[in-house]
Amino acid sequence: MSAKRTERLLTLVMLLLSNRQGWTKEELFREIEQYEQAPTPAAREKLFDRDKAALRDQGIPLEAFTEDPLFDHDNASTRYRINAEDYRLPGMSFTAAESAALTIAAGMWQEASLGPAASRALRKLHGRGVDTESGPPAAIDARIRTNEPFWDTLWQATTARRVVRFGYRAASTGDDRQRTVQPWGMGSRFGHWYLVGFDLDRQAERWFRLTRITTPPLIRAGTYSVPPEFSMSASLASLTAAERGRRATVAVRAETCHILRARPGAVSSPRGEGWDTLEFSYSDEEAAAGEIASFGANAVTLSPEPLAAEVRRRLEGALQALGTAPPSFSLNEAPARPAAATSVNSTEDRLLRLLDLVPYLLNHPGVEVSVAARDFNIPAAQLISDVELLFVSGPRFYPDGLIDIQLEDDRIHVSDPQSLGDPIRFGLDEACALLVGLDTLMNLPGLPDDSAVRSAREKLRAGAGDAARMNDSIATRIAEDELAPVIAALRAGIEQRRQVHLRYVVPARDEVTERFVEPLRAFLHENAWYLDAWCHRAGGRRNFRLDRIQSMELTDRPVTVEAGTPPVIFDPAGADTTVVLVLAAGAQWIAQSYAAERTARTEDGRLAAEIRVSTTTWLPGLVASLGGECTIAEPAAERGKALHFAEAALAASAHPAGA
Repeated sequence: MSAKRTERLLTLVMLLLSNRQGWTKEELFREIEQYEQAPTPAAREKLFDRDKAALRDQGIPLEAFTEDPLFDHDNASTRYRINAEDYRLPGMSFTAAESAALTIAAGMWQEASLGPAASRALRKLHGRGVDTESGPPAAIDARIRTNEPFWDTLWQATTARRVVRFGYRAASTGDDRQRTVQPWGMGSRFGHWYLVGFDLDRQAERWFRLTRITTPPLIRAGTYSVPPEFSMSASLASLTAAERGRRATVAVRAETCHILRARPGAVSSPRGEGWDTLEFSYSDEEAAAGEIASFGANAVTLSPEPLAAEVRRRLEGALQALGTAPPSFSLNEAPARPAAATSVNSTEDRLLRLLDLVPYLLNHPGVEVSVAARDFNIPAAQLISDVELLFVSGPRFYPDGLIDIQLEDDRIHVSDPQSLGDPIRFGLDEACALLVGLDTLMNLPGLPDDSAVRSAREKLRAGAGDAARMNDSIATRIAEDELAPVIAALRAGIEQRRQVHLRYVVPARDEVTERFVEPLRAFLHENAWYLDAWCHRAGGRRNFRLDRIQSMELTDRPVTVEAGTPPVIFDPAGADTTVVLVLAAGAQWIAQSYAAERTARTEDGRLAAEIRVSTTTWLPGLVASLGGECTIAEPAAERGKALHFAEAALAASAHPAGA
């Protein structure tokens, strides 16, 4: 049924594009066999109305008009067409550097909800002759993540200008109340996504962090207008002053907690009896509490009380999880993988893919099936099915109106694309994905003002037309001011091929080391920035978290190695200790980040993950930081160590040193 509907919609698009005079309903009903086969006239009308709505929902500019104004309300005289100028993506010219910037911007969404839209936008540009398939590897590799709760639903509401209602836990009071909001925009900063909109209950503009939304958002009927002066980028900039003014005071044991000591603006003073008093600013209470809890009895929060309470809550949650017998499970499954963002066989997705496929095949004459399938990120069998569907779609009484397409010797040729030879204009998601990716790149430090990223953005925004309007409603900031000098220096080291001298905190040993490294690539993973470099001290390639670098200096020593294939964040090669963790929903990222070898669902719905590690000294801190979201199932001895770690930390928090 889905294939039949896709064929009908594709044929409808071909007909509506084929002439400027348009078609009446009756003419379309005769030309498209599935309309004629409808059981009743009423069913045929309903089918046609649904198809019109489906095309418009996909951004296809279907027009209804009449040539005689005296018959404006006469449905029988109404004609339908798709204006080719409104349908086709206008020609755009980009330099090689600008094309490379567009490719990097699209790649930033690779693991996010707008990833398919970004890939499709690149294919459309390629269909207009833009080279989006080549270019040197980027010195800075960043990814935008959208895996926070309800992102897709809120994005749908924001783009459609629809009111939403959801439960929300306030950060200041902890109260959970229903909120009714007109979404104005969405933005990501400090590792979290936020919704900004007009709170109808409070009659004021408000911020909502997605991780604090407690119930699935319900989209309500009715639309609204966003203030013309609203800018999500400006709102994100204002978030700095709103959320980063809090100051923590923590008692830390001497010569420990080096990561806390390395925080920007941190001030330490002797406290006595082997302890120091450390003060630092923080923006995210939950993140700061998790970091403090990871140091166990070596760090005791003195103020403010809400932060101290959150640290205690995490330690108590970890203690309860570790003190409870692990649930039963059987490690006989493959590691969990993220689900695909969309189904390749839904009618809407397949229709848009077929409309993309024709111009792609024209620009890749004789392309192999395997290559085309890779470019569309679908199985080869699905691509063959798509080609076969293109072959049979078209008007029933005009054989010369069919697409002339051949599949021979595993290669595909198109000689007559009919009206589908040009790529369709950008949809909202597609334009937004590229523009926001370019905006995000522009905010990275070390980028010159006359960079190709800026010029590519200007050209793209001009060529995207009305689809670019959502660019002001979504924004991301993935590098904060305190990391700007580090990223800028690393970019210079990578581009100038010079070594860097680091003072680096090793968290597993809670010590500061000095080393010379050859920077290869800076990249973002799970909201943390890393440096991929050859380390002379370790004698191999290593990843270094940028927020653990205490100081760095660009040297005059030349680099001696090439980047090659990017490494994984965690490489189990050489790790000889196996542990099994049981992970609740908020901690299941561990299975992927630490390359779980086997996984299984537990009887209570959590995820058991088997990972290999070279040392287990960091495990108690990890479990404590996650506040009960993670526990150790095996070995039992490691669970006992983590249990003792949490008990000692809670005892220390009850009796702060020097109090």
